[in-house]
Amino acid sequence: MVSEQPQTVGGKKLEKNEILMVYGSNPSDMAIKIAEAAVLSELIGDKKKRIGLKPNLVMARTADEGATTHPEIAAGLIAYLRKNGFSDIVILEGSWVGGSTTGAFSACGYKTLAKEAGVELIDTKTGSYKAVDCRGITIEICDSALALDFMINLPVLKGHCQTRLSCALKNNKGVISDREKRRFHSLGLHKPIAHLNTKVRNDFIVVDGICGDPDFEEGGNPVYGGRVFAARDPVLCDAWAASLMGYRIEEIPYIGLAEKLGIGVSGPARLRELNKNSEAPPPPLPSGKAKQLSAKIREENACSACYAGLIFALLRLDRTRRERLAPVCIGQGFRGKKGTLGVGVCTAGFSSFCPGCPPTGAEILEFLKTR
Repeated sequence: MVSEQPQTVGGKKLEKNEILMVYGSNPSDMAIKIAEAAVLSELIGDKKKRIGLKPNLVMARTADEGATTHPEIAAGLIAYLRKNGFSDIVILEGSWVGGSTTGAFSACGYKTLAKEAGVELIDTKTGSYKAVDCRGITIEICDSALALDFMINLPVLKGHCQTRLSCALKNNKGVISDREKRRFHSLGLHKPIAHLNTKVRNDFIVVDGICGDPDFEEGGNPVYGGRVFAARDPVLCDAWAASLMGYRIEEIPYIGLAEKLGIGVSGPARLRELNKNSEAPPPPLPSGKAKQLSAKIREENACSACYAGLIFALLRLDRTRRERLAPVCIGQGFRGKKGTLGVGVCTAGFSSFCPGCPPTGAEILEFLKTR
């Protein structure tokens, strides 16, 4: 359970049961204020530690579209870390299946940031991986993430077509191989997401709540939120995020699963606000569009990029065409099966399917227009 109990601002280390909130419109300044109020330097400790910043760069789309982490937040944190004597800093990420991390680094402003700040960019798609026992599930995790001494998780507060919420726990999918990302979907997403976080670090979490898309992981419908918040417990963080978006914890199964695995606790939380919520709008709530569109989909273990592409296409398809459309099958569960209408190479046995792994939203849209 998460409860709002506003606390007075103090210069003390952020506790495991706290949510630290700041409102505003300057992401860099907000990130610095968060770090200072949390006394982040003391949480890290040894100046020689290797520190990793893990943003959400699911695709090559700028932060103002609601899908990716504002680079200004990372910039503010790097400035704070440098000022406090930390020098071994990297930014690491792996975009979703079919996406180019290098393209996302460039389009989202991280290539420029890395050059200006003098930090290394690590594309986890191109590095080496190690099979790690994550409390009963073996998962391939990139060596660059396992080598960190302290990880700062920088998720976006946003919706997701399949899991409803994308925040701290789910953001760590960016440090596994594409092969594992596909397998996560075959395992049902929620369970492997929870187990992954038994091994991947969540030392400090700074959530970008500036303008996330409350419905779609790939953005496109940003809603201004004007807030950034921090936590040390990823379960508490995601429980808080779920409540902000109007969800009960039970509606996001990986939160409860992570709590059962001992990764953290879902509440109660103490809210420590750094300023007044005088100008910030209410938290963005899902519109229900994704749920409505999913009524046309028959999904079995679909990867996020493929599923998101189909949602993109259905959203933009003429309403009359959409209503006449037969149910669209998608996902790894349809491999080797026959059917009428499918999307992605997994439905290659269907009489009519849109090829690709994954096909783009535009390709799926053009395909559906002819059905």
